[in-house]
Amino acid sequence: MRIRRIFAAVFATAALAGIGLTGTATAATATAGSVTPASVTPGECTDNGGTIDRSTPVLPTCRGGMYDGQSVD
Repeated sequence: MRIRRIFAAVFATAALAGIGLTGTATAATATAGSVTPASVTPGECTDNGGTIDRSTPVLPTCRGGMYDGQSVD
């Protein structure tokens, strides 16, 4: 009888630990992908090595650096 209770406790602990690991893996996968924003702020452009090109027709554009070619708000 005592062994059954111990076995049940171990099984329950393992099941709960598995749920915790699955949740952590899902959260890590969701944040792993990096998405390039549609537009960046002037500070983001210059902080990441770019310059703001204001000669483009509609919106200024970040030239060079990490956000090269992105529009600047």
